[in-house]
Amino acid sequence: MSDRAPHSVERHLPTDEARDLIALVREIAQREITPRAAEEEDAGRFPREVFTLLSESGLLGLPYDSEYGGGDQPYEVYLQVLEELAMARLTVGLGVSVHTLASYALAAYGTKQQQVEHLPAMLGGGLLGAYCLSEPSSGSDAASLRTKAVRDGDDWVITGTKAWITHGGIADFYTVMARTGEDGPRGITAFLVPGDAEGLSGAAPEKKMGMKGSPTAQVHLDGVRVCDERRMGEEGQGFAIALSALDSGRLGIAACAIGLAQAALDEALAYAGGRRQFGRSISDFQGLRFMLADMATQIEAGRALYLSAARLRDAGRPFAKQAAMAKLHCTDTAMKVTTDAVQILGGYGYTADFPVERYMREAKVLQIVEGTNQIQRMVIARHLAGPETR
Repeated sequence: MSDRAPHSVERHLPTDEARDLIALVREIAQREITPRAAEEEDAGRFPREVFTLLSESGLLGLPYDSEYGGGDQPYEVYLQVLEELAMARLTVGLGVSVHTLASYALAAYGTKQQQVEHLPAMLGGGLLGAYCLSEPSSGSDAASLRTKAVRDGDDWVITGTKAWITHGGIADFYTVMARTGEDGPRGITAFLVPGDAEGLSGAAPEKKMGMKGSPTAQVHLDGVRVCDERRMGEEGQGFAIALSALDSGRLGIAACAIGLAQAALDEALAYAGGRRQFGRSISDFQGLRFMLADMATQIEAGRALYLSAARLRDAGRPFAKQAAMAKLHCTDTAMKVTTDAVQILGGYGYTADFPVERYMREAKVLQIVEGTNQIQRMVIARHLAGPETR
């Protein structure tokens, strides 16, 4: 592996507090995350202690209200923190994004009493969250989910299986979408389920081609009983809550993708500057220089796109189309840049001695999670041309 120094992206941040925040994240990344990333990913080890540190440092609730333990940071700042974390290790950046997604329903749709009771522990109390929408037979067609929640007095009894759950089996709380009424999107309700609830269990983690340190597993709910006070939003509002959460979550994935792509570009630059062939540095060869230029341009374009969408969100303006565009462009960029980084390193790029082969394997999943890139194109087209006619 190379001994490259991490690249410090020139960031245009709105406040001195935001600049201090980025400096803190870079310090934590350099000291606690990057040095062990390759070894722990290879071993499939989840760095729970890093998430504890991030929680203690106030980094797990950045976009939420400080009244409940959040950081009161705009999405424009939060996403750049995610990018820095993903640059150090995607398992960490994506994990923070998923935790933020899992906290969204309560923060945005919970009652005041629910928020006072639960949010402080979720945002700054060392807890880790998971978001449960997908099922074995309903991925892109999420509105067809079959997990059921049946009313029993003042409680709900939830039965079903959720699939592809990041932090499945290790999370402290789960935001679960379950069917409480008719088929389709109007019959779905959101619940906050504690990780130690009786009847809740995680299956063995999936064996994945990348992100081996981030557990992805099915979550089984076998008659899990939760009180009605843990229902978030109105009955039948769950699918709307889920889609609203995903608009913001897609920006998190976009930022993580750019962080991963930046790490791959930095590695390619360091290698190209030190590798000599035909009596000179390979970074002098025009073909390779053009590859590096294209990689850097796509990264900058992706960063601008996700930040533009974030600023719309921060201003309270519609941003769903721009979030889909950012997720689509940034994750496709990550796949292309990491592939090109492997090519620039040649045979060395194909070995585990350098991290670019890991980056390439990790990039692929970003084109799939939180809505495949085909789904993003459908969302964008709907905004441009209206709903499809049937």
